[in-house]
Amino acid sequence: MLIANSSYQSSGREAKVFPSFLHIRGDLKNIWAYRCDASGIKLFCKNIIIFHCTTLIIMMKKRISTVLLLSIFFTLVLHAQEKIQQQKLTSTVDSILRSGVDSGLIPGAVIEIKKDKKIICRKAFGYAERNDDGNKPLTHPVPMTTKHLFDLASLTKVVGTSTSIMLLVDRGLITVDDPVGKYVPAFNAGDKKGITIRHLLTHTAGLITWYPLYYRANNKQEVYKLIDELPLAYPVGKSRHYSDLGFILLGEIIEKVSGMPLDQFQQKNIFIPLGMRRTTYNPLARGFKKFAATSHGNPYETRMVHDTSLGFVFKEIYPNQWNGWRTYTLRGEVNDGNAWYALEGVSGHAGLFSTVDDLQKFVDMLMNRGKVGRKQFISEKTIQLFLTQDDFKNGLGWVMDTGDSFIKSGPAGTFGHTGFTGTSIAVMPSLKVSVILLINRQNTGLVPGGFYYNPNLIRRQIFEAVLADYK
Repeated sequence: MLIANSSYQSSGREAKVFPSFLHIRGDLKNIWAYRCDASGIKLFCKNIIIFHCTTLIIMMKKRISTVLLLSIFFTLVLHAQEKIQQQKLTSTVDSILRSGVDSGLIPGAVIEIKKDKKIICRKAFGYAERNDDGNKPLTHPVPMTTKHLFDLASLTKVVGTSTSIMLLVDRGLITVDDPVGKYVPAFNAGDKKGITIRHLLTHTAGLITWYPLYYRANNKQEVYKLIDELPLAYPVGKSRHYSDLGFILLGEIIEKVSGMPLDQFQQKNIFIPLGMRRTTYNPLARGFKKFAATSHGNPYETRMVHDTSLGFVFKEIYPNQWNGWRTYTLRGEVNDGNAWYALEGVSGHAGLFSTVDDLQKFVDMLMNRGKVGRKQFISEKTIQLFLTQDDFKNGLGWVMDTGDSFIKSGPAGTFGHTGFTGTSIAVMPSLKVSVILLINRQNTGLVPGGFYYNPNLIRRQIFEAVLADYK
């Protein structure tokens, strides 16, 4: 640091301060200069050392300007790279979904991709309703928007039911290893005695995979009683067999422990606190009007009962003994037969409707380890409990097996779920990325062979594109 030489008169002798360049120790407020007179006495320089302030300031300005310019430059470069990456991903997603719509494979879709706190892509494609009751193209199909409510189908299992169980665990009201018999007396005997809440959440309870409950039950209480009576199909805890019945039972347990109807418990404890104002059961009764239409009646479910080649055989049921099938296009009515015909639209396995924006609020909470803003909505401990792989590579309620096609090759910790109507959620916490894809696949009707178009190819293509960009 450059300073001017200074002089000091002492005992008639002049002593010069030296050297001209000092290495200053400490901050600039405490500058000490030393000199020796002829007597060797150290004297403090009386004169104030004069800094060449102008030179110093210019040097500092130049240095700061250079650093600032470099910082701005690299920020702009990084921003430009992110923009190019985002545009490339958006273009790929557009191409995949437009191709699906244009080829007639799907009527429409809504997607939201989020990275960290930034929405990368949020867009609607195609139509909310394309075909009429006879499965013929409408003269004026209804364009899809991001505001349309979708029948979530089995996403109900994770968005509503699993989250409700999380809250009850967090509050110390239950544990996932509680026997089901503690809450449902019929499960206190025989081979059902060993079934726990964990078994229900992981589809390892040995329950029948699917059963047309509406053939033998007309309301919730009759459904619960019928499930109590049905025999197990597999040994408890030995294998994973996806079952709606287990989540219907979880709905019953939630009601018994909370003392509230399932829909009211979820509305009060999940959807309102998370700001999910457009998430509900029976949305028509709450005044909602914009829906992504699903099927024209229940043609595939009818086939499940009548066509034994699908593998569903019920000796105690005659296919024609019940004929309450809907024959119109479903808008705002849950597609699932058990939820609609026997459970009045509210169940632990199906029944919820929601929008992409509401679902993003829910996913954000999970991505933030249970935190919403500054509030811990669900404890990190409980989040970790539910999002840890079990012996079958899945979480509690959530799919975590990255061998599954819709999250194939995802990084460790990836989780998600799908719904029969075409809905799906895929989350990669380690990359801070989520993909919510809602497709109303049933509105195009059954394809040749008697099935609905399987959207797993579309799901996988989009997941792979996102993974390639952010891995």
